[in-house]
Amino acid sequence: MSEPIYDVLGIGNAIVDVIARTEEDFLVANGMRKGGMALIDEARAHAIQAGMKDTTEISGGSAANTIVGVASLGARGAFIGKVKNDDLGSAFGHNLRASAVHFATPTAQDGPATARCYIFVTPDGERTMNTYLGAAQNLRPADVDETAVGAAAITYLEGYLWDPQEAKDAFLKAASVAHAAGRQVALTLSDAFCVDRWREEFLHLLRSGTVDLLFANEAELHSLYQTAGFDVAVGALAKDARLAVVTRSEKGCVVVDKTGTQAVPAHSVTKVVDTTGAGDLFAAGFLAGHARGRDAATCARLGALAAAEIIQHIGARPAVSLKALAAKAGLPI
Repeated sequence: MSEPIYDVLGIGNAIVDVIARTEEDFLVANGMRKGGMALIDEARAHAIQAGMKDTTEISGGSAANTIVGVASLGARGAFIGKVKNDDLGSAFGHNLRASAVHFATPTAQDGPATARCYIFVTPDGERTMNTYLGAAQNLRPADVDETAVGAAAITYLEGYLWDPQEAKDAFLKAASVAHAAGRQVALTLSDAFCVDRWREEFLHLLRSGTVDLLFANEAELHSLYQTAGFDVAVGALAKDARLAVVTRSEKGCVVVDKTGTQAVPAHSVTKVVDTTGAGDLFAAGFLAGHARGRDAATCARLGALAAAEIIQHIGARPAVSLKALAAKAGLPI
């Protein structure tokens, strides 16, 4: 097997985040579930944007955020995702490439606009998301660059891709190509409601070995195994997954494999400003370390460091070099 060209290649929804601060009564008045993610149509997107003030636009998307974090840690990242040939699509591609991420997916020339996610941040730092998938949901198997996937140590997939059928087919194609090249496949469950929709299929991905490494938070884990008991859910996960990481916010995370579990504490935080992208950046740290052959505890500490950086400012992309922060903390990449 040849040496990988990329440490981590992400496949996911190519989205531009539109972020605004708000109070909780605004969420209630607009029928939004605090802390959740709702898929919206174009009409709802226009209505929401009309009511937003003092917004910040930042290229986002779960897997794309993760790959930018991978690059910030000094690892080699690539991304596959669909945008339209419009202003937001151009901005998305420019921002990725400026972050030293390889991005060469052909842009759509017609059809829906580039995806955007309207994110409302309440005073406690919690984020509530409304996502218009637009062009992102038109990712197809033909968009999967087999050469790039085969050249990546880990191909990382987001659970949100499991909704559109063609994106699901692209997901499965990428996993097959990665394994044929002797590489690994990682998956993030993305959202508890996403797990509710596709529970049995996600479990099959684990049990069939299609996924080698799983990321989940507590809510997603409980949804996956339909139990409120954390230890019960972790026990079930240990039977199904080759390697998994369950994030627990300020409690840190639990690394799970066939040999048992290992708890790793969260990184210290001065003030939580915006939790947008915390899970994405945790995955970035863990994946960067895992691709470089670091032990699970070190990978988890890299993830905790990256997550801590991201929640102390607005937006889901690093504001400083994560590689420099890791070096300062004595964490090897």
